[in-house]
Amino acid sequence: MSAEKLQPQPFEVDGRLRGETIGDGPPVILLHGITATRRQVVHGSNVLAREGYRMVQYDARGHGESEPAPDGTGYGSPQNVTDLRLVIEELVGDRRFVLGGSSMGSHTAVAYALESPEQIAGLVVIGPAYAGKITDPEERDRVLGRWDALADGLERGGVEGFLEVMERQGLDPGWRETILRFTRERMETHRYPDAVAQAMREIPRSPPFESMDELEFLDLPALVVASHDVADPGHPYAMAEAYAARLPRARMISEAEGESPLAWQGGRLSREIAAFSAEPAVAGRLESS
Repeated sequence: MSAEKLQPQPFEVDGRLRGETIGDGPPVILLHGITATRRQVVHGSNVLAREGYRMVQYDARGHGESEPAPDGTGYGSPQNVTDLRLVIEELVGDRRFVLGGSSMGSHTAVAYALESPEQIAGLVVIGPAYAGKITDPEERDRVLGRWDALADGLERGGVEGFLEVMERQGLDPGWRETILRFTRERMETHRYPDAVAQAMREIPRSPPFESMDELEFLDLPALVVASHDVADPGHPYAMAEAYAARLPRARMISEAEGESPLAWQGGRLSREIAAFSAEPAVAGRLESS
């Protein structure tokens, strides 16, 4: 592919969602996680574009370069799905596409797939962390308290305040420096940190779907990307296993124990997504649209 085709093409949707496309060919839409930006899904890799796909990435509302939530709307999961639908209408239209997401983005991707499975050629679920509504009050308070503390840290102390709370909540000593460096780099890119803080309060209180049992109705080719728990306990390996077990046509991949999480390896992750998109079951759905 020519160097020109590999140049990011910026876009803006609804006057507030900002992103970019890279490459030409069947669309692959990638959604990032909470507190991240579009740069933290495949971490700058152009492999998908080089393999003949059109990679579509954008910053969720209030994150990165995108504007905060419009008045009266907020940062819940339904709003994330609405934003995704706007991007699809603007950039993809009726064509089928591969949809992938990391963490919060994976939950948005699943929620959209549950609503519109016919338009998706393949689903990529990277580091899921949602296991259905939490019914135990103590566990719910623990999870929400963790996010509220991070939001408070960001509001009161900026990026350094956020990192201090992260450290108090616990980091593996072997990965501490790497995690802090990556986190500082991504948190410094947000134009509206107060919006990110509000998203951290609202997203955990807004379930993307009711129950894990709903995944059994997604009869789509799916790739689940797991990470081992030492470096990335916030995205439990067992959770990825649960998604792979319930999605009828899923396979799961991961890094070897002791390696850097696959979700952090942009080039390798991109190659896995490209290989998945080229599988006959996915490619056939892409070509039939």
